[in-house]
Amino acid sequence: MRSFTYERARTPAEAAASAMRKPDAKFIAGGTNLLDLMKLEIETPAHLIDVNGLALDKIEPTQEGGLRIGALVRNTDLAADTRVRRDYGVLSRALLAGASGQLRNMATTAGNLLQRTRCPYFYDTNQSCNKRKPGSGCAAIGGFSRQHAVVGASEACIATHPSDMAVAMRALDATVETVRPDGATRTIPIAEFYRLPGDTPHIETTLMPGDLITAVTLPKPVGGKQIYRKVRDRASYAFALVSVAAIVQRDGTGRVALGGVAHKPWRVEAAEAQMPNGAKAVAARLLADARPTRENAFKLALAERTLGAVLAEAKG
Repeated sequence: MRSFTYERARTPAEAAASAMRKPDAKFIAGGTNLLDLMKLEIETPAHLIDVNGLALDKIEPTQEGGLRIGALVRNTDLAADTRVRRDYGVLSRALLAGASGQLRNMATTAGNLLQRTRCPYFYDTNQSCNKRKPGSGCAAIGGFSRQHAVVGASEACIATHPSDMAVAMRALDATVETVRPDGATRTIPIAEFYRLPGDTPHIETTLMPGDLITAVTLPKPVGGKQIYRKVRDRASYAFALVSVAAIVQRDGTGRVALGGVAHKPWRVEAAEAQMPNGAKAVAARLLADARPTRENAFKLALAERTLGAVLAEAKG
């Protein structure tokens, strides 16, 4: 690990301003992803800004009837919150499907959204990776690609997004709140928060330099049967090959988002009109633009079958 300087921010705006002044700075809270990447010298920040003292660890009701989740709320606390379990069950289930209990105790809401891909070529600094070193190429293309994206990828990157929580947030139409270095705030719909790789896979979100996530807001509960199902190689502590976050109403309508198949949580609202017609019709629309490799083509059938199991459970 390379040497770095460190400070504790006193306010969100102060943290954002410090990050703007020092382009090589990174925010740190739980550090469950960043510290690993620093040890491998994938991330090499010259300065760390500790945001743990910013009092962003509350879950509060909004005037619209939803919930505002502070950026520093730990994953364990969010999953266990009575209101989340009652009204946003898909989120609680997604959180419990991720990582281990020890990591959930440290990982934060904002950190979960911003965690980086677990592509093995990204983690191996001897391999070319446009996400790690722009312009160096993508060793995953033509390499071992079983875990990689089948839709939304590009000639520059076929990595997938690792977060379970983000998939549920996408199904719930969450909104990300940030503060700028000048103290101004803005809100970003989760649908616009993540970027597809294109020619710049190292730019993963629509955050601007200095932006600090302060909260994630959930809209008023939509009810329905809420299910998160994750298919993986191990029963625990493994990332999704395919995951499904679904909210199904009594009339068969609803929402569905996929994880493990794209560079970001994958939701195509037009596909949801097909939910009363069954999983095959939904999957066909969701994955209409899929370009799988020979090694991960199985994900197309796996996504359809997993969605079918979820819809059957919702009806039952």
